[in-house]
Amino acid sequence: MTKPNLKSAPLKIIPLGGLHEIGKNTCIFEYQDEMVLLDAGIGFPTDGMHGVNVVLPDMTYVLENRHKIKGMIVTHGHEDHIGGIAYHLKQFDIPHIYGPRLAMALLRDKLAEAGVSDRTKIHTVGPRDMVRISPAFLAEYIRNTHSMADSFSVAIHTPLGVVIHTGDFKIDHTPVDGEHFDLQKLAEHGEKGVLCLLSDSTNAEVPGYTPSEESVRPNLDRVIAQAPKRIFITTFASSVHRVNIILSLAQKHNRKVVVVGRSMLNVIAHARELGYVKCPDSLFVPLKQMPSIPDEQVLVLTTGSQGEELAALTRISKGEHRQVRIKAGDTVVFSANPIPGNTLAVVDTIDRLIMMGAHVIYGRNQGIHVSGHGSREDHKLMLNLTRPKFFMPVHGQYRMLVEHAKMAQSMGIPADNMVIINNGDIVELTPERIRIAGQVPSGIKLVDGSGIVHDHVMKERQQLAEDGVITIAAAVDWQLNLLARPEIHFRGVASTLDPEMFRQMVNRNVARVLSERGSEFTSNTNNGGPPEVDWTGLKTEIEGSIMRLIRRELNCRPSVVFLLQTPDVDAAAPPTHSSSPRRRRRSTASAVS
Repeated sequence: MTKPNLKSAPLKIIPLGGLHEIGKNTCIFEYQDEMVLLDAGIGFPTDGMHGVNVVLPDMTYVLENRHKIKGMIVTHGHEDHIGGIAYHLKQFDIPHIYGPRLAMALLRDKLAEAGVSDRTKIHTVGPRDMVRISPAFLAEYIRNTHSMADSFSVAIHTPLGVVIHTGDFKIDHTPVDGEHFDLQKLAEHGEKGVLCLLSDSTNAEVPGYTPSEESVRPNLDRVIAQAPKRIFITTFASSVHRVNIILSLAQKHNRKVVVVGRSMLNVIAHARELGYVKCPDSLFVPLKQMPSIPDEQVLVLTTGSQGEELAALTRISKGEHRQVRIKAGDTVVFSANPIPGNTLAVVDTIDRLIMMGAHVIYGRNQGIHVSGHGSREDHKLMLNLTRPKFFMPVHGQYRMLVEHAKMAQSMGIPADNMVIINNGDIVELTPERIRIAGQVPSGIKLVDGSGIVHDHVMKERQQLAEDGVITIAAAVDWQLNLLARPEIHFRGVASTLDPEMFRQMVNRNVARVLSERGSEFTSNTNNGGPPEVDWTGLKTEIEGSIMRLIRRELNCRPSVVFLLQTPDVDAAAPPTHSSSPRRRRRSTASAVS
């Protein structure tokens, strides 16, 4: 029997997230009937996504081809790389997930909380481990340096050649944990031949090298030393290296550490268990003991660096935290820069803290934050070491991808050997060429506390946010007479019209429709019972009239919830000798815009 030619088919690479944006990094590698996923992250909701907690990529293509899934490669444990996995496992199984120890420890908690632990098998990997995911895919983990501990680039061995995905990276020669970037292994692959490089583009516009994580230590040291009273420090919970520096400085300055925020507690617990954070148990004190410690001996490590609505520092700044209050003389340090889209939330949090009497330290010029992503010279070094035949810039907004591509071209990669793509584009790769060969469904799925938020729900939320809502309730009898003035309530509706005057207008409007048009919706019966009334048609007629009134008088388009309370048929039945008729009413309501 003749063996199939494994090199006859192209390798398909299909990013579903992470392009023209920051976050929800998700990529598919597909060869014939085998599919491997690389990361599955979440994105951050924008200001217009009312009530949304999480933004996911559209996984329709994966769902339709779930029979092809052989496994998943995880590069590291940031939320924009693993945060979507639990949501996806509710839709389809992933036989095996391979990733670093810290990322897998965090992922196990997420899967257990979501009740989907049985939908996959988790495997931990270490530096230079090679994992056979399927006949066509062999993943080789290459240690890199990033803002999170235990981070990797991946060399994916395929029938067509080696494809290297950098994951998130910067080249840090003095890493906090002593785990250096395995540049030697990258160079070895470059010497043997790399078919294609997919490289993180986040800081492609920034000249030079990204400074080492250690560069923030002296500045944080100075800030902590100068703080006269309590000091609050907020950073990304998953920035384990930053957390490690803060904890070591707390020890140096004889401050007890109070950890506030669930994600911060969770990450520190796992990082200590795995040895990425080393400090004595005596350094930490429970939140409830903080009042008993002198202010100058307290350091509070908290979540909320992005102004997230439910994060600890955000609630503290609003005076909504049950156990923590800002006092005059407190110092608050933002050891993080706002992610695009979060700037207003962060600024509002800072303003509230200052109004409470805190001294707030923030901003790029303070030297208390450094990026976890490489700058232009880091990117050039990556390109020089790997020397790929083909190149795809990934992970970044469009201008970043373009700059990264220009950089690669200046270093000798022909323009025909690289593609700048969108989420959902199908990139076909062969030993001879790279091209865009179509597109799969892409876009986003929005999630709140109850599940997926569909488009029509978001439109309704947007309208409520822009123009508010008016609720109107009217009760009528069988003769279509109003039993009382309609009840009207305004929520978020801005108008110069006097509310009482508007109520009178609505009352006259409903009464006019009932008197002038009501007969069109009724017909008499011959059995002596109540007339037959087309209540649905009558309600629709009243709604339309009310909407025209609102648009004319209020000059806006609020959502209108109209409730028509109608008599029950049983209430009109003749009474028996032993009972009186019971007056019951039924209501029908609808929302119109």
